Amino acid sequence: MPMSRTALAPRLLQLLPGLFLFGIASSLMIRAGIGIAPWDVLAQGIAQRSGWSFGLASNLVSIAVLSMWWPLRQRPGLGTVLNALLVGPSAQCGLNLIPAPQGLPMQLLLFAAGLVLLAVATGLYIGAHLGPGPRDGLMTGLHARTGRAIWKVRTLIEASALAVGWWLGGNVGPGTLAFALLIGPLCGITLPLFDRDRRHPPAATASLPDQAPK
Repeated sequence: MPMSRTALAPRLLQLLPGLFLFGIASSLMIRAGIGIAPWDVLAQGIAQRSGWSFGLASNLVSIAVLSMWWPLRQRPGLGTVLNALLVGPSAQCGLNLIPAPQGLPMQLLLFAAGLVLLAVATGLYIGAHLGPGPRDGLMTGLHARTGRAIWKVRTLIEASALAVGWWLGGNVGPGTLAFALLIGPLCGITLPLFDRDRRHPPAATASLPDQAPK
């Protein structure tokens, strides 16, 4: 049953800031210079090798991942498409505006701010229930096709992105490990906090699919 405009509007008002803040959070961690998330390592490596901007490389990676949904018979939502199109430009905007910090204490502070903001942004865009991120759909599609445990599929995908990105010259460091260890617990706080269907459970949205973080 199609969602009414009345039901869609508040979800978009949550989704769009979430996607914008996700990109800004990525740019904060990149500027910190102590290591970044695996998919950002891949986009950064591609950007360095190609001469493209990070935002463009991030967009192209998202679109490439989204194209892998077709053979897996995954169905994207509006939020999925907007995720692939908007996170890259917002990250590039942040990189253009945020200067590199001076000294390790400022680097740590900037990274921590980016990590917390990314968890908040994840809670916002996933809590809107308008479609999973491109990487999430790839994960669930491969899980369904192979029958392997979802954590094994996710680990393989993240490790592959990290390995290729590192080989291309992306920034792998202590921050990458910190991201891997802390993003799960932080999202465990923000996901229920911003879940619209948990706070406002209208009957019209009861059939919306569950989603997993980016």
